[in-house]
Amino acid sequence: MTTFFRTAGLAAVLALTAFAAQAQTTLKLAHPVPETDLQQNLALEFKRVVEEKTGGEVTVQIFPNGQLGNDQQMIDGTRAGIIDVSLIGLNNYTGLVPEAGAFELPFIFPTREVAYKVLDGAPGQEVAKQMETHGLKLLGYGENGYRNMTNNRGPIRVPDDLKGLRMRVNNSKALNDMFELLGANPQQLPVAELYTALETGVVDAQDHPIGVVVSFKFNEVQKYLSLTQHAYSALGLTMNKAKFDNLTPEQQAAVTEAAKAAIDLQRGLVQAKEEEMIAGLEAEGMEVNRDVDAAAFQAAIKPVWDNYVAENGDVLLNQVLETAK
Repeated sequence: MTTFFRTAGLAAVLALTAFAAQAQTTLKLAHPVPETDLQQNLALEFKRVVEEKTGGEVTVQIFPNGQLGNDQQMIDGTRAGIIDVSLIGLNNYTGLVPEAGAFELPFIFPTREVAYKVLDGAPGQEVAKQMETHGLKLLGYGENGYRNMTNNRGPIRVPDDLKGLRMRVNNSKALNDMFELLGANPQQLPVAELYTALETGVVDAQDHPIGVVVSFKFNEVQKYLSLTQHAYSALGLTMNKAKFDNLTPEQQAAVTEAAKAAIDLQRGLVQAKEEEMIAGLEAEGMEVNRDVDAAAFQAAIKPVWDNYVAENGDVLLNQVLETAK
């Protein structure tokens, strides 16, 4: 009998220990932008739903504003399991999945609805499948938004207005190719260094979605905002695949549901608040122009699409165009 109680007691202790370990699962979520950005809203909603759906068995700790490194460092950290979840511009993953550059091609998504259809559909899932081979579980595509140009020289209405501008660019090859083709001088810089670079004249211009212009306060060092909407930027919400696989099926379902809820919320907020943010920039002294000759830009950038196909083939691109119909 004593042996029985000892065994039963040991089993109970082990069960409690296992439960405690499960209850202490914490996911570290990192993103590169300030807490004032709508990406933080996505992170907070993800945290709320995960914790609610798991009854507190899984908690989420958010590290905003590049606290855990720049974009590439966060991707590397997530692949290594040092970071559990990252929310980063999709362009930063093209080093791992070059074909994903199709989503970054200028003017490929005429509307947000088309972008959502492609990203949430077969093309987006194909990229997600390829990310798994690099140790990443893609939970979904958040919205950075349509990229627009700011500078200190004057309004940008036609392609020639870009000639000679020292343009900060991200690591999207398509956008680098576009600015070079249009006569600007593209210079890659991390977003964390961009405010100072604009302030000191290292670069004259940059392109980002409206929310990023606001959250990084680029209007303080840029005079002109041109609503070129030349490219749509998605966010990749990715998780360390081994960490995801080690969760219980119920916890995996909670994480998946939380990602969808958070992305839906953030996409809605971006759309609802964009015009309000533009009005706020105007009120603070930015000169905003909407009279952009989109047709002229679209005609001028055709070689960028040709370059993409030459380097990556046209399989994913054709899938994108077919899904977008």
